[in-house]
Amino acid sequence: MNANRKKLIFFLVLPLAVGALAGFLTKNSMMIYKNLNQPPLSPPGWIFPIVWTILYLLMGLGSYIIAESYSPKKKEALLLYGIQLALNFIWSIVFFNLQNYLLAFLILLLLWYFIVRMIRAFWNVNQTAALMQIPYLLWVTFAGYLNLAIVLLN
Repeated sequence: MNANRKKLIFFLVLPLAVGALAGFLTKNSMMIYKNLNQPPLSPPGWIFPIVWTILYLLMGLGSYIIAESYSPKKKEALLLYGIQLALNFIWSIVFFNLQNYLLAFLILLLLWYFIVRMIRAFWNVNQTAALMQIPYLLWVTFAGYLNLAIVLLN
């Protein structure tokens, strides 16, 4: 297996592994979600793993494109990618395990900010990689609506 293929696999697996670990650590999350007072437009619980898998694959592919670039700006872009991935993980633990919905919402706002910064940094390196992150930003924006509504309704 050549080095680029190994690198691609690493960058695809990394966000999937972060998501899988968060899923494992919050294994009762769908029961918790189901029992919350939910706002209009709340999707059914089964949709989350499907959407997140797609988003993690797009994140991984985008980060691989950045990592393979020769741009001097790729280091900053990958740092921002790592920060937002860590915040993504922390949000799950705070929301589901700690059931601290307000703190989770504040973390989500910070996550949203770092996703925007990551997209801008990706844009300066590779526009395709940046555009691949737009569905993630939209989903996290929607998650912000859900999270805030859960704060207000529970």
